[in-house]
Amino acid sequence: MASPLSPPLSRPLTLLLSLFLGGLLLLAAPLPVAAAMDYAKQVLIGADFHGADLRGVTFNLTNLRDADLSGTDLRGASLFGAKLQDADLSGSDLRDATLDSAVFEGTDLRNARLDDAFAFNTKFRGVLIDGADFTNVPLRGDALTTLCAAASGTNPVSGRLTRDTLNCR
Repeated sequence: MASPLSPPLSRPLTLLLSLFLGGLLLLAAPLPVAAAMDYAKQVLIGADFHGADLRGVTFNLTNLRDADLSGTDLRGASLFGAKLQDADLSGSDLRDATLDSAVFEGTDLRNARLDDAFAFNTKFRGVLIDGADFTNVPLRGDALTTLCAAASGTNPVSGRLTRDTLNCR
């Protein structure tokens, strides 16, 4: 007597079962985070990214004036040459981010983490930095002078004093 699944019938069933299981795996796979997103050279004035996962996102030469980036995860993001005038980055995580040549003017960086970010040619004017953590951030002398004049507070996550993270005298 022949098996219930004879060879001619077992191949299509095996193929169908494989396709079904493969489809389930695709549905169960986590969706990619915005890390692959590239917003370079865009005008995003007033954009609302509040609380978003923006790890590794590229904002190079992007206009983010008045944008809400508060509470965002921007670890490893690139904001090279970004315009961040009057943007809200309070409580954001900018660790290991590239901020070189960015313009922070009237920007809210209160309680932000900037540990190990690269910001050597970054412009800081009229920024709010109470509780910001600048640990291991390379800064030009003029930027450091400006930031130390405004430095106060303790970062609620790292527990570090803003003045200490800037090595203010």
